[in-house]
Amino acid sequence: MRRSQPPASKGVLEVDWPFFGELCRALALRVARDYEPEIVLGIAKAGVIPGVVVASILQSEFTSMAVTRREAGDQPVLVSGPPPTIRGRRVLVVDETCDTGSTMKLALSEIRALHPAEVRSAVSFKTGEYAPDFHAFETDNFIILPWDREIIQGGELVMRPDYAARL
Repeated sequence: MRRSQPPASKGVLEVDWPFFGELCRALALRVARDYEPEIVLGIAKAGVIPGVVVASILQSEFTSMAVTRREAGDQPVLVSGPPPTIRGRRVLVVDETCDTGSTMKLALSEIRALHPAEVRSAVSFKTGEYAPDFHAFETDNFIILPWDREIIQGGELVMRPDYAARL
């Protein structure tokens, strides 16, 4: 999920791969205590990574859908919807972060239109007022994810300039 530049007053939380693994395990445990999804649906791009890990831990099927923002701060736009295989099944929709809930609300609306038996939401990081059914960690810090930290510029792997400015 792309986010607009956070206010300077926000702290920064750099997530490394071991911490990410622990978050996925914690999220899977929280889900398993209260829900047994037949299929985990990750919201691309960032939600696919925790979604597939949680699905593996829960021994559930995995699928995805894609939602994007054309520009930072824009409303989310559906790129590709959920597959029809979710019809009549218990679905867990997973995203990496959830702040305003606009991405999750769009995803849930598209999922519900396919009439699953039940749908619940989960995120690794709850960062705002919107309350998904499950979350692993709550923070108001700006989050730098391990797979999102570096980009390729001029053929070289470099830290994202907007992240480098925060550190």
